[in-house]
Amino acid sequence: MDDISNPSRQSVLLVALAALVIFICLFSYLGAVGLVGPDEPRYAWIARDMTATGDWVTPRLYEHPWFEKPILYYWTGAIGFDLHLPAEWAARLPSAIAALAVAFTLGWLGWRHYGTQRDLIESPALLAPLFFSSSVAAIGFARAATPDMLFSATLSLAMLAAASVLRRGSSLRSAQPIPEKETGSDFVSLACFGAFLGLSVLAKGPAGVVLAAGAVGIWATLTNRWRSAFRLAHPIAIAAFCVVALPWYVLCAQRNLNFIRVFLFEHNFERYTTPMFQHKQPFWFFGAILLLALLPWTLLLVPAVREGLSRWRDKSWADSPGFFFACWAIFPVLFFSFSQSKLPGYILPAIPPFALLLSATWVKLREARSRSLRWIQWGLGFSWVAIGISAAFWQRRLPAEAKDALGRPIFLCAVLAVAVGLLVIGLTIFHKHTAIPLSLFLVGALVISAGARILPVLDPYISARRHAAVLAQDRRPDRIFTYHLNRSWTFGLAFYLRREIPEWSASDPEAAFLLTTPRGLEELRKLGRFHGNLDEEFEGVLYVPVLPAPH
Repeated sequence: MDDISNPSRQSVLLVALAALVIFICLFSYLGAVGLVGPDEPRYAWIARDMTATGDWVTPRLYEHPWFEKPILYYWTGAIGFDLHLPAEWAARLPSAIAALAVAFTLGWLGWRHYGTQRDLIESPALLAPLFFSSSVAAIGFARAATPDMLFSATLSLAMLAAASVLRRGSSLRSAQPIPEKETGSDFVSLACFGAFLGLSVLAKGPAGVVLAAGAVGIWATLTNRWRSAFRLAHPIAIAAFCVVALPWYVLCAQRNLNFIRVFLFEHNFERYTTPMFQHKQPFWFFGAILLLALLPWTLLLVPAVREGLSRWRDKSWADSPGFFFACWAIFPVLFFSFSQSKLPGYILPAIPPFALLLSATWVKLREARSRSLRWIQWGLGFSWVAIGISAAFWQRRLPAEAKDALGRPIFLCAVLAVAVGLLVIGLTIFHKHTAIPLSLFLVGALVISAGARILPVLDPYISARRHAAVLAQDRRPDRIFTYHLNRSWTFGLAFYLRREIPEWSASDPEAAFLLTTPRGLEELRKLGRFHGNLDEEFEGVLYVPVLPAPH
């Protein structure tokens, strides 16, 4: 029997453990909570509707064309519904698979541009996928039934192809020798660049071209390598882009005369230049979001910035792959910081290159045996201690009815976080570099605990899934209404009940059954349509039987 100390055996074991962590972070408990917010049930409705109607060109919400986003997410989500997967899995699986594609992309870039060290756990080829998959951004958006992760994945694949073209043109240093068969032609890389860029435009619109062009443009300007950059605009890349992206846009515009106005002008140009969608935030908003999105690896930004400044001063960055990846990472944050509409998902395309840069920074710290390494590990340890302690304060914000059920699992998670943090701090004192493996273990354990114990309890408070199951038993579904209920509940109920739930009007004279809020209940009392007390409050939503209007 081979000994575990055998390098090849160790490598296989490390890759298997890394794959397990990535699977837990990206795929576990996709259905632990029902569809939440206003976006998930809307996008899932459109995807499910495509399988029912057979119309794969025009997205429709409640039988009306809906042009907020392009078609790629709806196509991929519709496949899951066509396979009769559970609704949450069908709706979220495209994002989880896209996140996995990002992890593979980062592994490839890490191997090509940074090589594989003798100790695989200290290689960006393995660390970059792990840093990305275990980040707050990846764990959250891999479970979101939205186009954001698909957009990030297709853009990441396009940038991988771009890096391959620049690498073969000697514009980027490479840790791996370029095979002789790859030195002659860029045909495949250029075609992939155009095709994946086309998919990004199908995922979220013109922003795909803007982000790719902006990142490459900054890199070309600062390195004075415009000739290399313009190679990416080769006719092969343009042709591949057009073949992938244009057919749907042309067909949709032919079938829907208002498509260009609604999609391109309202949901792209006006969304960026005006606050018409009520998502206005301060200029620094995405800086704060970035720090949260990269957790638990945010502290590595400090040595990464220091390394970048050092390379800038000694002018060793011109052909550095790290500088190219930095341009890819920074441009989305800068670009969307100027937008008049800001949502956290906008800068998700920046998270993959940041994960790659942070993994390379960690490896350089280990190789140089830098004193900063100890401070970074202590910082990670104290971060976990702080997160564990803060869980007690976060628990106070839970619905009163859920506190009893969630008290024990949240307490155990908090204790585990504090224990791991203290262990990292203690082992660092004895020069044991265990912060990364212990942090990865903790992230995996927390994801499992949340999916198995915490989210199922929170489900009826944040999702309409359970409420819809109760309402489906009502004998008069035509007399069920919402009243002052927020958009998340309205869209969620519509998805799970497979029909719109209309808003109740005070002019309706008949008896009805309303889903409402305390504010709505007070108004009903003032209108004289409800008297007395409610028998029950079902997990945060008031179920109010409305009396007929008095004559």
